[in-house]
Amino acid sequence: MAENKYIATIGLEIHVELKTASKMFCSCKNDPHEKTPNLNICPICLGHPGTLPVLNMEAVRHVLKIGLVAGGTLADFTEWDRKNYFYPDIPKGYQISQYAHPLINGGSIASVPIERIHLEEDTAQLTHDTHQKSLINFNRAGLPLLELVTKPVIHDAGTAVSFAKELQLLLRYLNAGEANMEKGQMRIEANISVSTPGDAEKTILGRKIEIKNLNSFNSIERAIIFETARQTSLLASGGSLLQETRGWDDRAGETFSQRAKETSDDYRYFPEPDIPKVRLSEIAEFRSRSLEKEIPELPWVKRMRFKRDFNMTDKEAAVMIELPEIAEYFELIIVMYREDEAKVRLTINYLLTDYLSKLRADPGNAIPAASFADLIGMIHRGEISSRGAKDLLSLLISEKDALPPILAPAHGLIQKSDSADLWPAVQKVIDDHKSVVAEYKKGKTTSLEYLIGQVMKMTKGAANPEIARKLLIEKLS
Repeated sequence: MAENKYIATIGLEIHVELKTASKMFCSCKNDPHEKTPNLNICPICLGHPGTLPVLNMEAVRHVLKIGLVAGGTLADFTEWDRKNYFYPDIPKGYQISQYAHPLINGGSIASVPIERIHLEEDTAQLTHDTHQKSLINFNRAGLPLLELVTKPVIHDAGTAVSFAKELQLLLRYLNAGEANMEKGQMRIEANISVSTPGDAEKTILGRKIEIKNLNSFNSIERAIIFETARQTSLLASGGSLLQETRGWDDRAGETFSQRAKETSDDYRYFPEPDIPKVRLSEIAEFRSRSLEKEIPELPWVKRMRFKRDFNMTDKEAAVMIELPEIAEYFELIIVMYREDEAKVRLTINYLLTDYLSKLRADPGNAIPAASFADLIGMIHRGEISSRGAKDLLSLLISEKDALPPILAPAHGLIQKSDSADLWPAVQKVIDDHKSVVAEYKKGKTTSLEYLIGQVMKMTKGAANPEIARKLLIEKLS
């Protein structure tokens, strides 16, 4: 009963590596996929004395577009600040960030209000090996990093995860970032405070505890649920909480203490003297009217349209829009038969079940949209079976220039629907499976499905299963 006396209040801090040609303050290549350590580096991102940063305007434009979509207030005046702290992944001894004048104030995504969105530079990457040594890779140092802070108004893990998913989609549709959490391109921290419902309504919150190392949506949900329960249990038993930063152990399914939580005073923010202050309204490409022209159809709008126009289920629509290129590919396929509901349904089924896994494994598996449309047409006309369609799809991936109507007959994938062609196979199956035939004649209807499967196996999937069913019933009656 004690748990009902408390409520969790959650705020999210989200860092996202932005997609730009170069780093935030230098001309080094922005390539998060680079495998060779310390290749994309220069004196600026290594923090050499006397070097001067130069602002990446493309990163600024990305943030402004996100803020515009979120309905936030785009700053007119902005400046950069030095966030001072010493750690091996910060070679200068400070991080260039924004404090007093962020690019975006306010707005909301997925009905969760946003406090601010600002820009900063990413840190280097630390790797701790088995010999108690730490290795530093500076390829990531200086990458443009968006930081978004929500207002502390979330009260459950589900809402937090929904917000993070919608933000990830937005970043991808604006081409602002890949936001792949497993690769560290989108990193989420949850600030959790447990208090009584009455205090929460008055914004009198308990100790704010920050949870780091959340690298998947599943981790976010589990960590919030665990930490809320931990804090509630401690308070209910008369204990007290320490304002601290805690890590998340995904394997153990629990948080662990790391250090006392820093405050803004600890960082000794002061304006960055080497980067000029900016009046954004004086830059034409940063005005709202110019930015609006670059906003595509938003993912949540596309999701609703797909459900409405193509009768997709919630799950189908969610998977279809997960990556912008998949949604675009789908619409390129159906452009010739958009009004044919049967073909559209076949496209949805084959794209999501048989093809999407191949695309995720390797984007190079993509075949021309026209070839996929031809494949769907052959399935719809009954020229190839479901098994034949899967085999033909695999062939098209390996032979992308080949046309389905030519490739299918060359590999014996054209479906046999002529009774005369199928009679020998049907008779052979009956002769070879007398016990199953006897079971069917005694009333075991599932035996018929087995016999149909054997006909399909014998014809290597080329038999029309409905014709095979009809012939078997006719022969066994």
